[in-house]
Amino acid sequence: MTTIPVSLGARSYDVVIEAGLLARAADWLAPLSRGRRMAIVTDENVLPHLATVQAALTAAGVASEAIVLPPGESTKSWAMLEHLTDRLLELGVERGDHVVALGGGVIGDLVGFACSILKRGCGFVQIPTTLLAQVDSSVGGKTAINSKAGKNLIGAFHQPALVLIDPNVLDTLAERHVRAGYAEVVKYGLIDDPDFFGWCETHAAALIEGDADARLYAIAHSVAAKARIVAEDERETTGARALLNLGHTFGHALEAEAGFSDRLLHGEGVAAGMALAYGYSAARGLAPQGDADRVAAHLRAIGLPDGTAAAGITADGETLIAHMLHDKKMDAGTLPFLLARGIGGTFLDKSVDLADVRAFLDQAAA
Repeated sequence: MTTIPVSLGARSYDVVIEAGLLARAADWLAPLSRGRRMAIVTDENVLPHLATVQAALTAAGVASEAIVLPPGESTKSWAMLEHLTDRLLELGVERGDHVVALGGGVIGDLVGFACSILKRGCGFVQIPTTLLAQVDSSVGGKTAINSKAGKNLIGAFHQPALVLIDPNVLDTLAERHVRAGYAEVVKYGLIDDPDFFGWCETHAAALIEGDADARLYAIAHSVAAKARIVAEDERETTGARALLNLGHTFGHALEAEAGFSDRLLHGEGVAAGMALAYGYSAARGLAPQGDADRVAAHLRAIGLPDGTAAAGITADGETLIAHMLHDKKMDAGTLPFLLARGIGGTFLDKSVDLADVRAFLDQAAA
């Protein structure tokens, strides 16, 4: 078992990682139940794991009630937020209770946001069941829903009380979703850890194919990297946490063009976005072209998109820039970009000319 602390003063919590942990989830959940019924929010794809968690709680003498939502990005909506909060209120959830978010990033984001506003804030526990959620979205307290204007524009910072990660649940995950989650793993190498990027180049195929040791190492390394950055900059005010958005400005624009649907998964959008960020950095003379080519080649080799065309997006630069203008990171009319001086050399650039980005996107599409 690996335990990684997220050090945030009074809001600190642990991320516990262990193969087979799901069957023993009650060891950690029962003390948080206060002898009351626990609400578990999940989606229709996670029902086998729900049964495991509920059986563990029942054996520990803890009653539970499941709220099962539809799967997919469209669940991160106003309608589902209203439905979920109404159900939690019907169940009598109190401020001192902890709601369990059992699922991928969609469930974690929605449940976290619901708990941030329910009775002005109640507790929640993340039990992520996808690789993307395990290495990224379950840690750090970013919660949100989507709106017509864009992705994650309605949300709040609300830290979980605990994160429980069982790598074994990935055995039931479709390979496409494992690949999409891997984009958030390799991101940590591209941000500031070239040695880890080298590890990814060597071990990515094994990780995706189900190698337990590779998965465990990648999850623990990624969580530790994110925990360090979040502890330094919890609310993205100093710029350190902004590095975690590598690939997201380009990627969210691609996702928006795809209608935030299964046509382009979030991790696939991030992969294409990282390739574009490195390609744009090379085009501006900031990063060696060889590094941009190396990133794109690695993504292609493991079946992830390395640009707009590979992501199935045919929109021109003007259209994609229009999506970017709804980005939540806009500040005084300026959109910061995560660019790179090379592999492991990501930095925040607040002086990017959107007309230059538009021309680059048009050229990349061509």
